[in-house]
Amino acid sequence: MWLHEPAGAATLSNVASGQPDLGGDATSGSFAKPPSPSTSSTPTSTSSAPAPSTSDSPTPTPSSSQAPTPSSSPPSTPTPTPQPKADTSLAGQIVSLVNNERADAGCDPVAEEPHLDTAAQKHSDDMSARDYFSHDTPEGVHFDERIRDAGYSKPGAENIAKGATSATQVMEMWMNSSGHRANILNCSLTKLGVGVTKSGWYWTQDFGY
Repeated sequence: MWLHEPAGAATLSNVASGQPDLGGDATSGSFAKPPSPSTSSTPTSTSSAPAPSTSDSPTPTPSSSQAPTPSSSPPSTPTPTPQPKADTSLAGQIVSLVNNERADAGCDPVAEEPHLDTAAQKHSDDMSARDYFSHDTPEGVHFDERIRDAGYSKPGAENIAKGATSATQVMEMWMNSSGHRANILNCSLTKLGVGVTKSGWYWTQDFGY
């Protein structure tokens, strides 16, 4: 499906988890700028819609600690805990922007998850290194498999983009696409990992339940 857009517009698609990326089926759509024979820096993005996962999260291991021994010395004034600084990295900016959008939509914030960060960064790096743009690797490994391989058992959805050079720009692209927006504003998705590779400007958001 072609969408006439000004230069610099996004190319967008989405695909359901656990299904092949067919590009034109009922759960998958694409919005593309007509191809040009010359190399283009036009930002591009795609999304994978969430699907339920049947695996259960591990039961937390309980731990215990002993109460401190009473002391007769006067209580000391507690030292104020310094507030954590905002993450100003590109990935940190994406997480912040995602949570701003979710707050406006009435969703709880997503928490950044290190295994999802790993999966997302590896995919951005791989797309850059091998010059492709897809939720599937050249070997056919889909996003949910990549997330599980990174150690996270409940993959939910994935958004990818190419060519945007700032967190604000790529978030605007995603929020202006119904498939990407649906992933970002899915209140059932509670975890997020982000990967950014500046060589070619590849962006990946991996969401989890």
